[in-house]
Amino acid sequence: MYNAWDAHYRQVSVLRFTQDSAALLSGSEDSAVNVWSVARLLDDSTQNELPAPYATLSDHTLPVTDLVVGAGAFPRCRVLTASVDHSVKVWDLESKSLLTTFHFPRPISTLAWDFTERLFFAASPDGFIHQVNLFRQRDDKTSRIMEAVGGAGSTDIIRITDEDQQAARKRLITVDQPVTSMMLSLTSTLLLVGTASGLIHLYDVASHQLLRSIATHKGLSITHLQTLLKPPDLVGHVALSLAAGGSADSLPVRTVAPFQRMRDPKTREAHEVAVMLTPSRSKPPPAFCTYPSDELLRDHASFVQLGGAPGATSGVSLQTRVAELEAEAARLREQLSRAKGINDSMWEAVVARVVADGREKAQGEAEDAAMEVDDGERGKGRRKRARV
Repeated sequence: MYNAWDAHYRQVSVLRFTQDSAALLSGSEDSAVNVWSVARLLDDSTQNELPAPYATLSDHTLPVTDLVVGAGAFPRCRVLTASVDHSVKVWDLESKSLLTTFHFPRPISTLAWDFTERLFFAASPDGFIHQVNLFRQRDDKTSRIMEAVGGAGSTDIIRITDEDQQAARKRLITVDQPVTSMMLSLTSTLLLVGTASGLIHLYDVASHQLLRSIATHKGLSITHLQTLLKPPDLVGHVALSLAAGGSADSLPVRTVAPFQRMRDPKTREAHEVAVMLTPSRSKPPPAFCTYPSDELLRDHASFVQLGGAPGATSGVSLQTRVAELEAEAARLREQLSRAKGINDSMWEAVVARVVADGREKAQGEAEDAAMEVDDGERGKGRRKRARV
């Protein structure tokens, strides 16, 4: 564990990294979102100090339920935050400012943001998913120019209502089940919705049509969804050559073994991992990756040459350099021997002085003890004479 600190006053509800992992964002039930620099959290010199957040996004009034970080390196990226206060807010981390507030008729629990930041989906716990477009057509009916939505700051509030049934049908998806997680595909054409009953619904983004439902986890709540790129050898016949007009070698689709056979220890030990190898070719390499031998020798000579004009022989220079290094090594050995001699002399002098001081101290203590004995005997003789 690198660090542990008190980040919020109440329970932390969501954690997200920026795309470059340079910052960590934490949302809490205290209605605040803190932005932490990962470099400062992992700095050994600041482990005894309480970490200070890079920024605190504190415009929500009720607990924060979800947040999504947009594209871009920190801090040049935007953030979406959702809260129980029926709002979703867009923040700019570079200026640490609020750009736009979207107000919904219901509390928002889950967010899904398009990779190109054109639109986002906001889901409520009662099963309603709102689609919000971050662009619109200008009021001028003659032009087809699109413009961005929002960006006016804290006073910019856009209300998403369901009063117009025709417009609500275009931007509202009804799941009829509590929504626990959402995720957009890499192409932003599919919306994956996880429910509290364990179903995963796939919706077409353009038409909001339900394409299919996955019931593998039926009865269990879906807590997280993630989309991945399908390996190329599972898509179809894979061409292993990019040569135009040539015969391309291909591999058939790889068969996917069921997970059940991997649970058995014996079959797991005998499991073979398939590796896709490119066949060797007898054709010469392309022209862009060839390196003529004369250029190689010339570049090597100019790289290892220590002095003189380019193209001259460097044998004499290398011998001179070797002789200089040997002389310097001999001089360093001589200095090291001198330093050892001085160190030994100082050590012997210190030891002799310590021994002499010890002897003098012991002799003084012996003389003091003898004097005390003589004084004691004289005192006894005086007492005897007094008695007589």
